[in-house]
Amino acid sequence: MPPSRDQSYTPPAAMPDYLIRHATLRQLQLFEAIVRLGSFTRAAEELFLTQPTVSMQIKKLADSMGLPLFEHVGRNVSPTEAGMELYESCRRIFETLANLEMKLADLKGIKRGRLRLGVITTAKYFAPEILGEFCQQYPGIEVALKVSNRDRIIERINANEDDLYIMGQAPSDQSDIEAFPFAPNPLVVMAPRNHPLVGKKKIALSQIMEEPFILREPGSGIRDATLRMFDEFGGRPHVRMELGSNEAIKHAIVGGLGLSVLSLHTLALEGPDGPVAILDVEGFPIMRQWYLVHPKGKELSLVAKAFLTFALELEPRMRERMEAMWPDLSRFMSGSMPSRRKAARKNR
Repeated sequence: MPPSRDQSYTPPAAMPDYLIRHATLRQLQLFEAIVRLGSFTRAAEELFLTQPTVSMQIKKLADSMGLPLFEHVGRNVSPTEAGMELYESCRRIFETLANLEMKLADLKGIKRGRLRLGVITTAKYFAPEILGEFCQQYPGIEVALKVSNRDRIIERINANEDDLYIMGQAPSDQSDIEAFPFAPNPLVVMAPRNHPLVGKKKIALSQIMEEPFILREPGSGIRDATLRMFDEFGGRPHVRMELGSNEAIKHAIVGGLGLSVLSLHTLALEGPDGPVAILDVEGFPIMRQWYLVHPKGKELSLVAKAFLTFALELEPRMRERMEAMWPDLSRFMSGSMPSRRKAARKNR
């Protein structure tokens, strides 16, 4: 309880009087951005300041701390031991202030704040649409979207750089995360529209192994799932090339360079009747889920909690969108995949 007017109030013994007098929140914000981005220049660009201004404020902050905060190696900077201690404290301070800001906004009956979302590359085909609907419901919320491959997203999770993450597969080697499935993510075999296998039913996986194949780069979740599927049936695709983006792979497919396995979401704009066709291959689609992920024990901001609830409630609509895009998908939504895989094994 807060003290009454008749009681004297004694500030806590741990009150950081010196830092309160000599360091500012703006300086801490600049410092956090430099460590996170690895560059004075990029921090200045993000915060719309000149580099000399950033350098001057960081020098004042280092003087206040009484210790150097950065080490300069060539043109790169990295935090010292004191800098890393300050960085961790900055993250906790800003998270607390962000929660306070949102709680005060809630008391006023409005939703304000910032949502930081990290997503793997394939999720970029639907994440902006979900964010758009979310922001229509909560127009006062700012959104930062970071798109990267699976390995980089795992690094961001470990560094606690964002509020939530969208992944096609929760990291199985990490027990310190929470993962919430919220939408289907079917992986399908794609071919150019004029390929002789287009329109055929129950194509044997052995036929696909004879075709030139295009894979995503190492570190991609789709690549890992594809190779696991082929390993399960005792073979490997005839890999012609590896490419680092879904769009590049789709262009390569249209150019006749090979077949590939991609998420059905990558056809969100052109649909299944465009220049890239979906093949009916035994063992496919690989039925996966999209997951919303965050570190276990992380105290989510009010905005992050609101987005998590919003996304989980979208699952039926996301499923309907997938089935509308490719009506054949409805055959596999009811859990008929085991029989498909048994048939594929038989036809190896």
